[in-house]
Amino acid sequence: MSPKIFSRHDEALNSDDLRACHLVLEATCKDFGIELGSEESDRIAAITIELYQQGVRDVGQLTQLVDAARGLRLNPDE
Repeated sequence: MSPKIFSRHDEALNSDDLRACHLVLEATCKDFGIELGSEESDRIAAITIELYQQGVRDVGQLTQLVDAARGLRLNPDE
């Protein structure tokens, strides 16, 4: 039996990973008046974790990509 090859996507998130993802979730929800625990915040969390597991580690870039994935602004100054 050959060993299963795991990608970073398969690894569990550690507390630092979760902290970064939570910062993005809170900021995005605050910016758009979305209640934490709502269906939309759950969607934002899923997008955030997916992007993080794909290798996006910079919180600013992650926030922009989450916004883009949701069809929102790319530049917070706009």
